[in-house]
Amino acid sequence: MTESEFLDLAESTLNRIEEAFDRLNDEDTLDVECKRSGNVLEIEFIDNGTKIIVNSQAPLQEMWVAARSGGFHYKRVGDEWRNTRDDSELFASLSRYAGEQGGAQVSLV
Repeated sequence: MTESEFLDLAESTLNRIEEAFDRLNDEDTLDVECKRSGNVLEIEFIDNGTKIIVNSQAPLQEMWVAARSGGFHYKRVGDEWRNTRDDSELFASLSRYAGEQGGAQVSLV
């Protein structure tokens, strides 16, 4: 994948994540606030002040996630972002992390 292809894919991925969390907030499933600065998306859980940070790493062509449960790297495999350690999928993992931090069962898939 070229760098410009990665940047386009990373941008669309960050947009999709932000839209999903905005939807969950609008539906009163989670009380979250998203802030975006370039390639960094910060998702703050208002009730407890915890955050999930998602950002792209162009040199490595990875998406990185920092959550209360740890830091994770996702690399593109086919049509999905897969965890470089346990092969879990990015949106399924984000659903789990958000559920842990927000106290509600959510699905971003």
